[in-house]
Amino acid sequence: MGYDFTTEDVRYLRSSDGAAALAEVDQLELSTRTHLADIGRVRTRFGDRSGALVETVLLRRRAVGKLDEPAHWLLTDDALQQATPTVVARRRARRVAGRAVHDVTCSVGAELSALVGVASDVLGSDLDPVRLAMAARNVPAATVLRADALVPVSRDTVVLADPARRAGGKRRHDPSALQPPLPDLLEAYRGRDLSVKCAPGLDYDALDWDGEVEVVSLAGGVREACLWSPGLAEPGVRRRATVLAADGTGWEITDAEPDDIPEREPGEWIVDPDGAVVRAGLVRHYGARHGLWQLDPRIAYLTGDAVPAGMRGFRIIEQLKYTEKALRQELARLDCGVVEILVRGVDVDPAVLRPRLKLRGSVSLSVVLTRIGRTPVAFVCAAGARD
Repeated sequence: MGYDFTTEDVRYLRSSDGAAALAEVDQLELSTRTHLADIGRVRTRFGDRSGALVETVLLRRRAVGKLDEPAHWLLTDDALQQATPTVVARRRARRVAGRAVHDVTCSVGAELSALVGVASDVLGSDLDPVRLAMAARNVPAATVLRADALVPVSRDTVVLADPARRAGGKRRHDPSALQPPLPDLLEAYRGRDLSVKCAPGLDYDALDWDGEVEVVSLAGGVREACLWSPGLAEPGVRRRATVLAADGTGWEITDAEPDDIPEREPGEWIVDPDGAVVRAGLVRHYGARHGLWQLDPRIAYLTGDAVPAGMRGFRIIEQLKYTEKALRQELARLDCGVVEILVRGVDVDPAVLRPRLKLRGSVSLSVVLTRIGRTPVAFVCAAGARD
């Protein structure tokens, strides 16, 4: 649990005295090694303001790489954990460019910041007075007000929502347990242009949703799913994968593209598609775009004779029916001393298997464990590399 900010804390942190105090506290290391001594100095210097000051400095440091100019933000721990990375928020903002937008769960303003200068008008609302006060400080160009996300208070706006998926640092996975509950949110804005940020593990097929589902990854990690109502979706698109690099550049693929791929023996390479492609159910579409095919129609690994630009591939050295003994013997024959193990479709824990292989060689290799039909298969590959 992080520090429990009050509106009085926010008023102080927004003041010139608060800004000066934050700058002073930011000069401290505040590491595990120096924690007790640093906290003592802050308490001596700033008394009962010390908790808000130290927490804000630490949160700003954690926000580096997630939010632009984090040294200027006021944050809470839960708000930072759920905040949309700036590069993802900007990507989403471009889809509603020129429209008036109302973020009905604006929190401390991460989405509002990306909308300013892109949307024609930016409105944010939330029930939490502390986060609203922070949002007003973080994004002064937006209008913020206190309102219940389930009670519409704006007209002719695109509605954005990000139901809280965390409480006390713990994730909620049940859509009905979100705040506000996802089914209630969808019902409250039925017929409106609506975009809802959700957890990437959401069971989309279980939702009564006739728009688009976009799954977004950032720097190799799947970050979120986003529901787009029919009025905001591209015609003919129900699923989209958006793959972003850390600098915000990236590419997309949708289910409007062809998904016809051949059935062939494994090629020279195995390609593990980006997680957004897998979560969005677009593995075949990605394979068709790049001339790849699947090892097995029910497994998300692709194979081919070339690796798409920028993607990680594993060049196959040997293919064998998987047993632990057979794999151990093959790795010993290849003088393997370090192995990366990727698993999909078979019940094997890499952390348990690795020491049982008793590797003593000098070569680094990768092993892809999967199945083709009912047969468990091991592909021994050169260490994974990007084309």
